[in-house]
Amino acid sequence: MEEEEGIISKIMNESSAIDALKEFGVSSGADDEQKSDDGNGDGAIEIVKEEMLHDLKEDLEKLREKQQKIREKKKLPLKERLITLFKKEVEGIEPYNPEKHGPLVSFDGREGYEEIDRYWVNEPYAFVVILHNLERDDLLYQVVEPHLGGFEEDFLEEIRSRLRDALLVEDIESEDEKEAVLVKKVKSIVRDYAIDIDVVTLEKILYYLIRDFVRFGKLDPLMHDSTIEDISCNGHDIPIYLYHKQYLNIPTSIIFEEDELDSFIIRLAQRSGKHISIAEPMVDAAMPDGSRIQMTLGTAVTSHGSTFTIRKFKDVPITPIDLINWNTFSFESMAYLWLTIENNKSLIFAGGTASGKTSSLNAVSLFIPEKAKIVTLEDTRELQLPHPNWIPGVTRDAFTADERGAIDMYDLLKAALRQRPEYLLVGEVRGKEALTLFQAMSTGHTTFSTMHADSVASAIHRLENPPISVPRTMIQALDIISIQSQIYVKGQRARRSVKIVEIVDIDPTTRNIRTNDIFAWNPAKDVIEHVGESKALKDIQIRRGWTIHELKTELAYRQKILEYLVKNDISDF
Repeated sequence: MEEEEGIISKIMNESSAIDALKEFGVSSGADDEQKSDDGNGDGAIEIVKEEMLHDLKEDLEKLREKQQKIREKKKLPLKERLITLFKKEVEGIEPYNPEKHGPLVSFDGREGYEEIDRYWVNEPYAFVVILHNLERDDLLYQVVEPHLGGFEEDFLEEIRSRLRDALLVEDIESEDEKEAVLVKKVKSIVRDYAIDIDVVTLEKILYYLIRDFVRFGKLDPLMHDSTIEDISCNGHDIPIYLYHKQYLNIPTSIIFEEDELDSFIIRLAQRSGKHISIAEPMVDAAMPDGSRIQMTLGTAVTSHGSTFTIRKFKDVPITPIDLINWNTFSFESMAYLWLTIENNKSLIFAGGTASGKTSSLNAVSLFIPEKAKIVTLEDTRELQLPHPNWIPGVTRDAFTADERGAIDMYDLLKAALRQRPEYLLVGEVRGKEALTLFQAMSTGHTTFSTMHADSVASAIHRLENPPISVPRTMIQALDIISIQSQIYVKGQRARRSVKIVEIVDIDPTTRNIRTNDIFAWNPAKDVIEHVGESKALKDIQIRRGWTIHELKTELAYRQKILEYLVKNDISDF
């Protein structure tokens, strides 16, 4: 286009045009007359020259008109320029191929930092670079996404504005269909603009549109990273922090401005089926991918502005084999849990925050017989079971300010007991529902749950006192407590089942609950040791009519299966 404008400018006046003709051996009328007088021309040549000059004048007029149009186009907004300048439909563009078209993203380093790690989180669109700041001696989680040029940014914003209108009338329920619908709409918009766009540019624009309209915006690369456990935003203009399995607490290169963060929080709440506002500025929810999120809006309850914390959902549930590989449980302790769960012993996982209670509960639930009827009750959906005879229950918030329409854990539990479950799984016990839960245990329902407590004594204390208030005699219905803890082994964070304890009975003299330690973690050796005889296994032996040898054979058989699965790296189901 610049070359064309240069040619037009060069021949915009007649003298320039005649000079240009002379370069091609065509003279002016005056020159022709001189040549004729000199006897160097004839009538036929003069006619040809006159026709050429006439044609040139017409061409000059056309070029003048074309230059005027170009000048007018430059004054038009982007939308009109796009329609006018380009003439190719997007359907004709071949699919993006990294080997043929080159990479979409690149990173050449950051001043003052050295690179210590790099890995893809959403290939070929986004990767992560772990950087070490030499001066401050700290780490940075650098997100690298496709770079957009000036035209690409303008065109992306234009399509965004069009898509907002288009998607308002599009009722898309399925998450799987949203991306396909979005791509279709983008192609339709590009076709309307008749834009000539290359493969790489289209791929980059589609990435950002899908990221922002279908997935999680700026957070999308973090949501793709399987090494991240938690994501925290502590306010506007503050780096997003995350908990990384290898690098622990680490700031990222992602920062939200104030208005941007407020809009993002409101959108996340809406996508999670919740409402958040200044009147109700705190919300707990499950995100579309199953991750748990807690959000606050504005400065009413958090002085740095809106905040959120995401506990990421694992696409593939943790299995008993994973727990053994991570040394959370030993082969022997897992075989023990397998046999007791199969034989209807009730179990509670207790521990501090992020000690792996729910993960362990989900994993050992795979030992429940395949056809057994299971009912799960949770505030936020976390448990994933492969069993076909399973009813998952989730609490519901109120529709109105007077709490009308709310369904809490107590309501769910009462309904669940009418469904005759063989196994009842409660995400966490912390209120009045616990009394009903222990009543269910006392009447023969096998129950699994979790609670916050760092020892058997503190677990029993919490159960006996408000707001839970379970009578001591009812606590006898609980068979096993597994105490989980987050510890450090050789400087690396790890999770261990530090103790597996059985509830034996109540001492008739002291009225204290008697317990029996079955397995305990040895911190010096980092192994889980068998430390006591099991009352639960003895009960199973009597109930099944087994001899001691048969009981040991059953335990050994399960332990060998677990060893085989670990040895052959079989952890799915």
